[in-house]
Formats: sequence, C-alpha cells, structure tokens
Amino acid sequence: MRRVYVVSGGVSKFSKARPDKTFQAVVKEAYDYAIRDLDLTFEQFTELVDGSVASYFSDHFQRQLMSGIMAQDYLGLCPKPSHRVEGGGATGGLCFQEAWKSVASGDMDVCVAYGFETMSHVNTWKGNEFIALASDVSFDYPVGGFYSGYYAMMVTRHMKEFGTTVEQMAHVSVKNHINAYHNPYAQKRHRYTIEDVRSAPMVAWPLTRLDICVMSDGAAAVIFCSEEGLAKLEQASGKRYPRVYVESIGRGTDAMRMSDRPHQTFDEFMAKNALAIERDSMATSAYYKDLWDRGFRYPGVHSFRAGRMASKQAYERAGVVDPLHEIDFVELHDAYTSSELQTYEDMGLCRYGEGGPFATSGKTFMPGIDYGLNLPEPPLCAVNPSGGLIACGHPVGATGLMQGVFALWQLQGTVKKHFNDDKLQIAHAERGAIHSHAGTGTYVTVSLLRKEA
Repeated sequence: MRRVYVVSGGVSKFSKARPDKTFQAVVKEAYDYAIRDLDLTFEQFTELVDGSVASYFSDHFQRQLMSGIMAQDYLGLCPKPSHRVEGGGATGGLCFQEAWKSVASGDMDVCVAYGFETMSHVNTWKGNEFIALASDVSFDYPVGGFYSGYYAMMVTRHMKEFGTTVEQMAHVSVKNHINAYHNPYAQKRHRYTIEDVRSAPMVAWPLTRLDICVMSDGAAAVIFCSEEGLAKLEQASGKRYPRVYVESIGRGTDAMRMSDRPHQTFDEFMAKNALAIERDSMATSAYYKDLWDRGFRYPGVHSFRAGRMASKQAYERAGVVDPLHEIDFVELHDAYTSSELQTYEDMGLCRYGEGGPFATSGKTFMPGIDYGLNLPEPPLCAVNPSGGLIACGHPVGATGLMQGVFALWQLQGTVKKHFNDDKLQIAHAERGAIHSHAGTGTYVTVSLLRKEA
C-alpha cells in the first residue's frame, strides 16, 4: 500500500445549535477551511480532488435520507465518486480510515473525508431516543436502553472491581474542559473544579451532567493524498506542506449486547488480547494472573475488547511496543469521563484496573496549564488536549474527523495559527493517536499519525 499523507483539515464551530446554516452549509464551513489552509482556491481544489467519503450517524436528525449526496452536490464534488459511512459513535473514525484506504489502495490520489451532524433539529429527549436505537431494539431498547444508563452500569462495575472513584472520573472532566478553554472551536469552554463536576445534576449515578458529552451541530473535513497527489497540490499552491502521514490503522468489534460478550480465561487473554508490553513483563503477567484468580472476567462490562483489538492492531502495524512512552498525545472518544478512564486501559496507557489512579496521576494532562489540581506526576502523554467530546461537543459524524484535524495541527506545530493561542501545542510532537468508539464498544477505530522525519 502507498504512504498516505494527511495534508489539511478544517472544522466548523461546534455548537448546541447552528440555526444560521443548513447541514450542507455547515459541512462547507469545514471544507472551505481545509482548502484555505492549503492556499488553494475552491476551483483549484475542485479540479484536483478525486473523490470523497462522507460520514453522518443518523438520517433522523436532518429528516433527510441520503444527506451525503446533498452535501456532495453542495460542495461542487458531483460527479466525482463518493460513499457514505455509518458506524454509530465511530462513524467519523471509520470515515477517516475509509478515505485513507481510497488513497492507500491507489484508487485516488486526493480524497477528502467530511462528516457532520445537526442534532439540534430535534428535542434532546428525541435525540437520545435516536441514539438509543443504536442498541439492540429487540432486547435492550424496550427496557430503557439509553446510553447514559449503559455507561453508568459499566463504570459501576469498574468501581466494584477496581475501587475506581467518582473523584478520579471528575479529574477527566476538569482536564478536558480546561483544555477546551483554549480551543475556540469547542462548544463548552469553562474552567470547572472537582466539586463542580460532582455537584452538577445527576443523570445516571455516578455520572453527572459534567461527566457526559453533549449533542451538537458541527462538521469536520480532512484531506488525504498520495505522494503524487501531494505533488499536484504543492504545484498548484506553490508551497511545500508539512509532512504528516497515517502510520497505521486498527479496528475492533464486539457484540451489540454486552451480555453476549464471552469471558476469556487468563491464557486466552494473554494469547489474543494482551499487548506486547504486557506479555513481555513478568510483573504485569503476574498482576493479571492475580486478577483472574480473584474472579476477574474479561471483557466483562468494564472493558472495551474492541478498543483493545483496534489498539493492538494499530500498534503492531506501526511497531509501537510501549504506547505511553511512544505516543505523544491521544485524541480519545470520551463520550463519558468513565469511557476515557476505561479506554486508558484498552489502549495500554496503563494496565486494566489502573485507569482510576492513572486519571489522577498527571500523566494525561497538558504541561503549562493550571488545572487547580494536585497532580503527583508530570505530563507524559496528553489525552484530549483539544478538550475531547466532553467539552468540544459530539456531532457524531464529525467527531472522529475532528480528532484527525486536531491531531494534524499538533503534528504540524500549527495550533497557535489555528487557535490564536499556543497553550494547547504539544512541543516536538512526533506521533499522535486518534480513537473513535461506537455504542458500548461495538465498533472502535484507532489511527496513528506521524510527522515525517
């Protein structure tokens, strides 16, 4: 397969509502941003782009089937090839990877991935109902299958198994909201404390309103190209672009119904699901053996096996052995503070069961930002330097692509250019990961981006 460069990206402002624009116009806001950043005119890019991939989660929010082709037409991309991707909360991440495939396979030299959601067109309760349709409507949905309830159940089990606390989860909310304070595209830009998070209205114990992402209107676009496509774009613009490429991708899946997910023995886990750094460590092997001896079950309802498999595949393809020390930052799907904490473990940033203490260690925070917290260790691998879904918002079809845009800007070293503030720029970032997650862990994608040496 060919090397694929991520050459540009754009985002719209993420908001509770965008009554000023149709969904097509919100997409164009992000699309035009990406083109402007290449120093190309709309006409120049339209001539050079070979096709697109579109992503949006639900036709219900627009009350419009085949919304993707309407966006395609609005962007002036007809009759170029395109297709629509949908995979729950992982829709944007899947779109990112499908666009990568279009270029890596040789089908296209320049491909644009764009994603969107306009969730404000329905009341919040109705939006939650639409999202709940991404559970099993024959078994889970009839008995109250709303996602906040699922995640409350999962983290309650995590708390029972490992002693995880609500204060540890609140550290995630404080971190992500304060990061977003410096991100002008984020929906929620506030400085919160642990007390603020825990005193917010309770949604599903132990998750408060500030533990949970919000529905949004927004769009994001990412432009991919081959070496040949890169040469075409640079010739048209007369400038050389920073080299950032997709180093590897990984995907995992799991059963829709959590009750259908099998329990693995210790030996099965070590053979099929353990990361290299876990298999090669006698201390970690002994730690996991002790967990199983005390009744631990994997994946249970406290872990996302799909997230582990997506991470494992991406790491093996890129030669990553120690993700905590070999990845500079992660843009992670934090629909809930609890899911960020659980995903630390799935991605191997810490061992299973240690997500709570890891959340309060300081390792996932940004350097140089005052969080008002007593963090015992210095930053090591920033998680959600953009603010994540909790603070940026979650217009589902755009979210995974938003992560790709923010990761690109980190690796280009252009955060100050785009945010008019360099507080969120990670110095000398070489490799970043983006992680996109659907349902209760049914589809998960992990993509590694790297700055070319």
